[in-house]
Amino acid sequence: MNAELRTHIISLLDKGTRLDGRGPLDYRKPIKVEYDVSNSAEGSAQITIGETIVMTGIKMSLETPYPDTPDAGNLMVGAELLPMSNPEFETGPPGIQAIEIGRVVDRGIRESKLIDTKKLCIEKGEKVWGLSIDICPINDAGNLFDASALAALAALKDSKFPKLDDGKVDYMKKTSESLPIAESLPLSITVCKIGKHFIVDPITDEERVIDARMTVATTKDGKLCALQKGADNPLTIEEIDKMVEIAIEKANELRKAL
Repeated sequence: MNAELRTHIISLLDKGTRLDGRGPLDYRKPIKVEYDVSNSAEGSAQITIGETIVMTGIKMSLETPYPDTPDAGNLMVGAELLPMSNPEFETGPPGIQAIEIGRVVDRGIRESKLIDTKKLCIEKGEKVWGLSIDICPINDAGNLFDASALAALAALKDSKFPKLDDGKVDYMKKTSESLPIAESLPLSITVCKIGKHFIVDPITDEERVIDARMTVATTKDGKLCALQKGADNPLTIEEIDKMVEIAIEKANELRKAL
């Protein structure tokens, strides 16, 4: 079945089009960012790319810093893929796909130095703010990597510290203090290779037949922050260069949505 689907997709790409009529490097519409969609999170956002919808929430807590970074806050990114968003997902512990999404999003945020974690330190070696970024797809119609990364960035922008009262967190009261976020706004774009063609924003059927993919995180000034290779087939240096070039161009397009 996938062999026939792959042949059909490649034949369309040879003509410069795709299953849904888009060009190879076109994102689905609409691309919509909604902020503050959860009353219980310190920051939240919902991202819509075509029919793919991802919600992300930020929770903050007082924690002990890691031994190797005693003067910096903690950061954790996790994704939960629920059957309500895709019948192929199963309940239970995070699977390989959920773990990979969390790691890819984490890498783009961490390697770009988006968050000044030093400013999350309250008492060196004793007490810091810990950030938990929880990613939850509402509807998976393809390209969860880019939607999750965009949702995480939007939720971080939306976040406000809860009030500290005598060393305890009062989650019922938010302050006006935002997270210490750089203006670089790193965005992750996933470029996929099918046959000899490169595409962005794959739908579910296209994801089933890709040969290789590369998620590229770049800042708004074009600085390369992180790369994550996926799928089985290898890539040449020339192909990687082309994928990075495409990612930088498309990141500028998605960044406008923020």
